[in-house]
Amino acid sequence: MNYRHAFHAGNFADVLKHAVLCRVLAHLVTKETPFRAIETHAGASAYDLAGEAASRTQEWRQGIGRLIEQPFAGEAAPLLEPYLALIRAENPSGTIKLYPGSPLITRAFCRDEDRMIFCEWHAEEYAALSRTFKGDPRAKTFETDGWTALKAYLPPKERRGLVLIDPPFEEPGEFNRLRDGLVEGHRRWSSGIFLLWYPIKSEHEVGLFEHRIAKQEIPKILRIEFAIDKPQMDGALRACGMMIVNPPWTLEKELKAILPALIERLGRDGAGRYRLDWLAPAA
Repeated sequence: MNYRHAFHAGNFADVLKHAVLCRVLAHLVTKETPFRAIETHAGASAYDLAGEAASRTQEWRQGIGRLIEQPFAGEAAPLLEPYLALIRAENPSGTIKLYPGSPLITRAFCRDEDRMIFCEWHAEEYAALSRTFKGDPRAKTFETDGWTALKAYLPPKERRGLVLIDPPFEEPGEFNRLRDGLVEGHRRWSSGIFLLWYPIKSEHEVGLFEHRIAKQEIPKILRIEFAIDKPQMDGALRACGMMIVNPPWTLEKELKAILPALIERLGRDGAGRYRLDWLAPAA
């Protein structure tokens, strides 16, 4: 996978990740007490879909492009609307040219009393991220390694909030770092909501990762696996997964409506599938 997310912005994996993120943020803002949102691998914050990178892959056309083509119906429609409304707000002309990354999505939900921390290690990506949030008193950006951030910025003073861990999976050993990062982060902030995203190319490798997570005795882990086609080691990504630790109590029910709707829209020739279950139930 190419680290520069501009090549993949708005693809099916972003759709899943950001639809889930929006549901978690929507839950957090229902309570008056402030929350903190932390992202370990924030990226550039926004992506030009007409730019050279996105134009080369065109992955967004099989992702967010398909969602904007026609409205959703049924139970999924109001649940996906906050996410789709953000996309439309960034593209007032009606033509999708800009895809907002998770930092912009998070900012759209945050209130004056809420706080955000965004970390990014790659200089070019960080420069864009820093420009986006310059002057916003709610947000701090740090040019730092995301794994270090889990130690440096946890726990926050707020009891409520989320941590999004979305590494690039460009280096060997990322699954081990993801496991260790979750263990360390949860140890420091057991009341926080942790959202982990990971690619699925080798089902054996992912199965081993999930098994190791299950052995950590971290309670309340909701698992999603989402495939638009059969996973393969080489070529474009076709499947991804997420784990949500301490998910909002409404999230499982919401995902039971959202995931079938997304698979129907994004799956290829009937090959799409999803899995939703508890990797670790409540203690």
